[in-house]
Amino acid sequence: MALCTVTILPDDRVLEVESGSLLLQACFSQGVAIDSPCGGRGTCKKCRVIVDGKEDLACKVIVDRDMSVEIPEDSRLQKQQVLLDKPGEGLRALKWELKALNPIAQRITLRLDMPTLDENTNDLDRVRIALRKHFGADSLISLNALQRLPEVMREQNGVITATMVFNGRFWKMIEIVSGEAQRPLCGLAIDIGTTTVAISLVNLETGVELAKRGRYNLQSVFGSDVISRMIYAEEKGDDGLQQLHKASIDTINELIEGLLEATELQRTDIKAAVVAGNTVMTHFFMGVSPKYLRLEPYIPAAIEFPSAQARRLNLGIHPDAFVMTMPNVASYVGGDITAGVLATGLHEIQGDIALFLDIGTNGELVLGNAEWMMTCACSAGPAFEGSGIACGMRAMDGAINAVEIDPDTWEPRLSTIAQQPPAGICGSGLIDVLAKMRAAGVIDRSGLFNRKAETSRLRFLDGEAFYILAYAGEYGNDKEIFLSEDDAKNILRAKGAVFAGIKVMLDNAGLDFSAIDRVIIAGGFGSFINVSDAIEIGLLPDIDEAKFSYVGNRSLHGALELLLDRAKIHSCRDIANGMTYLELSNGNHFMEEFVSAMFIPHTDLSLFPNRYR
Repeated sequence: MALCTVTILPDDRVLEVESGSLLLQACFSQGVAIDSPCGGRGTCKKCRVIVDGKEDLACKVIVDRDMSVEIPEDSRLQKQQVLLDKPGEGLRALKWELKALNPIAQRITLRLDMPTLDENTNDLDRVRIALRKHFGADSLISLNALQRLPEVMREQNGVITATMVFNGRFWKMIEIVSGEAQRPLCGLAIDIGTTTVAISLVNLETGVELAKRGRYNLQSVFGSDVISRMIYAEEKGDDGLQQLHKASIDTINELIEGLLEATELQRTDIKAAVVAGNTVMTHFFMGVSPKYLRLEPYIPAAIEFPSAQARRLNLGIHPDAFVMTMPNVASYVGGDITAGVLATGLHEIQGDIALFLDIGTNGELVLGNAEWMMTCACSAGPAFEGSGIACGMRAMDGAINAVEIDPDTWEPRLSTIAQQPPAGICGSGLIDVLAKMRAAGVIDRSGLFNRKAETSRLRFLDGEAFYILAYAGEYGNDKEIFLSEDDAKNILRAKGAVFAGIKVMLDNAGLDFSAIDRVIIAGGFGSFINVSDAIEIGLLPDIDEAKFSYVGNRSLHGALELLLDRAKIHSCRDIANGMTYLELSNGNHFMEEFVSAMFIPHTDLSLFPNRYR
């Protein structure tokens, strides 16, 4: 096969690409990730590149010659960042909650009697007997540790330190050194979201969080939602599955490299990892096909996956480290929700009824308390993650997250994350914009624009209306930022799906909105959301705003809890097994509620008694 040279600008990086390859996939395979929310189908127009001076889409360009390709900043996945707490902040409450440090990896120093002619027990059995005394049960030993055992045992006359890792059911020795261990003993908590991935590095002997990192999930090049990625994997067969698996591992390994650089640790210092992700992300991470998750009756390959050695997954930590995944609940409610419930303590709430919301590309909801829990997943689509919206972006510096609109002039005042020049609109900003546009009369309850107003902020093209939030250069921004009528419809669909999911759960429990005592909003999206505006557009129920609280990334927090307290594996299993899962595609109740919720705030205004009397 002939090779073509592709020069990536402004990096001046040169790629050798097989002639006939799609530019999008060719770049991705060599570590150049281009944003492609539609999975390379050419519908989102986000993979904009400039090929030999002409603008095109990376998913449409065939590499059939040597070419230069300029990738604009807003087309690059690797330039986008994920907002995180500072290292240690996420552990403050966690360290208070832990009764004792009880990590899933620990070191044990053994003082073994040396063999003699009279006492000739083999080396391995000596270790096993000593470990049985410590744990009260038999444990395993890795081949790598066994290969080192004879020499290590004799270096300091029988004094050895064994690194033991618990996989949820038994202990295994993965490393052995003579005398006392000198290197730190560390573990990783990993949250694999559909859009973003976050990891935290912890010293397992002290419980101190050393560093954390976050970035975009490189799987985004195959589509912004789990359905698109499952379709891609199915269409491409084994190659597609391996590409999705590799993208997940590559994302995490890049983050690990950043952690190691920041802490000057070695990858072999990381002896264990706990992973929380939705059911589809867990399948891809473990290299298991999620094909039948997408097909009725929507059955996953597994709910609780067996622990795997890091080497089997190509994860850049100690090769024999155990990698444990949080138990999933059902087809579209995964281990990230199990972790979130664990971290918030919803499963321990007495009396009160709590509603837990993790709203992203896939909106996952839990209703209940210590007595009962009900859960469902509603496909909100990528709107709240900034995808599927012409000027949408993720919650990062420069994202518009709040707006005020003068009702007389329709002139907007913008607020952005980190007070940077506006670069786009994030999910929480979209809610705020929609609420303020409705309040000012820019749009009606169905999301249609008011075409009668005379203002330069409103433009029309081929029958579609656009509201201009920022002219090019108005705030130091380099491009015009707007919300279109199509965008408004997408937001209404997303918010309608979430509200309908909440309504269906309450109906199934025989409750109404007044029964909710607490609303817990998790995830990065919830960090900036304006509750009042979210109620105004009908995303959240119209109840006392004092009942709402924000808890940040509870999925990562829950993974940290299990990493530092192995006994909580029983709680995780109880949580996952104890939730009643509602399959919203079964029957038409959800669809009826969804259609009713496609207005601002709803077709039934009696559901919003505090806003519409």
